[in-house]
Amino acid sequence: MKDGAVARIRGDRNDVFSKGFICPKGSTLKQLHEDPDRLRKPLVKRNGVHVEVSWDEAWQEVDRGLMGVINNHGRGAVGAYLGNPNAHNLAPLIYNRVWLQALGTKQRFSASSVDQIPKQVSSGYMFGTPASIAIPDLDRTQYILMLGANPYDSNGSLCTAPDFPGRLEAMRERGGKLVVVDPRKSKTAEHCDEWLAIRPGADALFLAAIANTIFEEGLANVGDHIRPHVAGLDVLPAALKQFTATAVEKSVGIDAETIKRIAREIAAADKALVYGRIGTCTVSFGTTASWLVDVVNTITGNLDREGGVMFTMPAAGGPTTRGQKGTGKGFSIGRGHSRVRKFPEALGEYPVSVLAEEIATPGEGQIKALITAGGNPVLSTPNTLALEESMKSLEFMVSVDIYLNETTRYADVILPSPSQLERSHFDLVFTGFSVRNVANYSEPVFERAADQPDEWEILLKLAGIAQGMGANADVSVVDDFTLDAFIGSITKDSTSPTNGLTAEQIREQLDADGARGTERMLDLMLRTGPYGDGFGANPSGISLAHMKKHPHGIDFGPLEPRLPEALRTPSGKVELAPEPLLADLPRLAKSMNEFNDNQLVLVGRRHLRSNNSWMHNIEVLVKGKERCTLQMHPNDAQRVGVKEGSVARIASRVGAVDAVVELTSDIRERVVSLPHGWGHDMSGTRMNVAAKRAGVNSNVLTDENEMDPLSGNSVMNGIPVTITAIG
Repeated sequence: MKDGAVARIRGDRNDVFSKGFICPKGSTLKQLHEDPDRLRKPLVKRNGVHVEVSWDEAWQEVDRGLMGVINNHGRGAVGAYLGNPNAHNLAPLIYNRVWLQALGTKQRFSASSVDQIPKQVSSGYMFGTPASIAIPDLDRTQYILMLGANPYDSNGSLCTAPDFPGRLEAMRERGGKLVVVDPRKSKTAEHCDEWLAIRPGADALFLAAIANTIFEEGLANVGDHIRPHVAGLDVLPAALKQFTATAVEKSVGIDAETIKRIAREIAAADKALVYGRIGTCTVSFGTTASWLVDVVNTITGNLDREGGVMFTMPAAGGPTTRGQKGTGKGFSIGRGHSRVRKFPEALGEYPVSVLAEEIATPGEGQIKALITAGGNPVLSTPNTLALEESMKSLEFMVSVDIYLNETTRYADVILPSPSQLERSHFDLVFTGFSVRNVANYSEPVFERAADQPDEWEILLKLAGIAQGMGANADVSVVDDFTLDAFIGSITKDSTSPTNGLTAEQIREQLDADGARGTERMLDLMLRTGPYGDGFGANPSGISLAHMKKHPHGIDFGPLEPRLPEALRTPSGKVELAPEPLLADLPRLAKSMNEFNDNQLVLVGRRHLRSNNSWMHNIEVLVKGKERCTLQMHPNDAQRVGVKEGSVARIASRVGAVDAVVELTSDIRERVVSLPHGWGHDMSGTRMNVAAKRAGVNSNVLTDENEMDPLSGNSVMNGIPVTITAIG
């Protein structure tokens, strides 16, 4: 700090987990906080123009517009969209459910269905809850087969590991091997021991052939440590019999002998793991591929094993730490279906690919009002031109966001949350995907402006208004109600460390220091979590007060075996052959004959300093060489008649964009690549830095009709395109 302002942000070298490593997002929080384009006052659209208003005026407008739609069309006419930043903010993680429930609508959408939901669905079927995701034990493994992941540019995701590249390099230094499977020679592939240039969308076929080889050659061994806890092993050899290495090699684009060799290497390695990320999810067989990742990990004896993949024990608790250990209700989808195309619900939401049609298609249940929180779906979801057009017909829209961006420009009201430096933080999500069991609490650097509500207050105000409490809804009432409901569920749980305490006794301890909102709820979660003090039951356990005394965090140790206690399946076993996944194998087999060797297909890519659209408004992150280019192989460029630095038109079924050509041999032939999150040339926004380096929106090309049927995840990679020279 210098003169009341942030002079510089750097990592905490004494942090028990990060050891001082921070990503570009973290290092530029100063610039984000100081960004003149960041909203500091609510905006209301008047005569087509957004103007600053007081919070009271903004809430009055929200009450008028939202309740107007509810009263005229019913609660089913309200839709909600949650963006990626919600996963990184404490308040939304705790309170999004509150305002969503208050709305009383099933029309819920999020960025999950253009990202990781296939992994959650496959894990739900296998382990009983979508929160049970098997995490790579990076620090102790000796062999990694990595598909669809590029942690050198995007760090970890569903695998929280500060300095992910450093951990990979450490593995190689101790004699380990890293194999990267990717259509592009990504930055991660540049540092690996072997790069396999797979055909986009063929990951499931590749993994099926790996598993088939392991079974055919008698290499399968789940290990005595989990053998009693695994069901369905006997079913898999026959189910995967047709996916031989020879049968899949043409469709996968990797020769049979290489596939067999990789299978043997995994099976023979002392400590090995398969890790699949977004590239394996954003394809037509995303859920099946995610399942087969864990099938291979299991049949090679690397599930729930040191150096393999294991399950975390998050400090704030979760589905695998609360309730009856080892068994549960299990997992299913389809508790409802979207109105127009009847896609099933998954994890409480519908695929975001259907959002545009749910707004545009008349009839009962048509979305007339939309609430977006921390998202920019106009840039991040399929066929964004259709979504953009549909938003023009909304009767009312409110956004919780810090920018007037490509999506929020359609909002009638924009409610800005405090900056990251003005609010506390505890990572509820990503500690559940961490390579070590850790916890760290950060207090705000700055006090908020006098009239700036905390983010939790904004969300609970929305809940109060949705419940009919009006623009003057008392946030404290909603907060107390939410807390009491959580306490009630805990006191009913016979396995809770608080068993025997009354709700009144718990509430009295929580209220002792006068905390409200996120702090009070987090305190409750920590104290009833696996390391918590249990409100006296475990005097040496943690609480929020305890966390505040450890500003560098607390390390609870490496991952340890957690089966069967982490399971929530009705059988109490790992379901290695879930029926919905087995039922998808005929579709997978059919795909072997459907590839077109002459078709150009589009994949996305990331850059370390520009992963998300909001990062494009930070000068230090976007300066330098142009990144929004069309990468293609020189042989493909010659075939279609384009040259380095020329402008080409990329067209798909749903749209077309023009981009500068960048030739590279580090990409598979017949594959081209555009980065996502760009396209900042739209009118009505206030992101001046981004507008100067607008780029093109790759999601103008993605097809809203192409989805993984098991999860509803959009197909964002392997999109058929044509390319023509235009200049």
